[in-house]
Amino acid sequence: QLQAFGGGSVQPGGSLRLSCTASGYRLNEGGVAWFRQAPGKEREGVSYISRDNFIYYVDAVRGRFTISRGSARDTVYLQMNELKPADTAIYYCAWYDGYSADRWRQTSRYSSWGQGTQVTVSS
Repeated sequence: QLQAFGGGSVQPGGSLRLSCTASGYRLNEGGVAWFRQAPGKEREGVSYISRDNFIYYVDAVRGRFTISRGSARDTVYLQMNELKPADTAIYYCAWYDGYSADRWRQTSRYSSWGQGTQVTVSS
């Protein structure tokens, strides 16, 4: 089971760091993605770190968001800088049991999801 936390409310241009942890298995045994879902919109993939640490971003966040694994590889972070109102959403982490990064933005490939953490960017 995954847990995502670290969301909050910030002004445009602010920063937040989201964390994803797991119980029952080790995050470093698979790939981890961050998704987000805004009201009335589909859940979209934001970033992915594969089991062997290849990293991917959607264009809307590249250069502003950074995904990384903690030193003990039990946690995956999403550092979000230069936040915009368009980043407002519930953010979820998801775990993939394997090495492949193919179709990382497809929700159906993930076997475990966190409960989501709200990120609100507003002045």
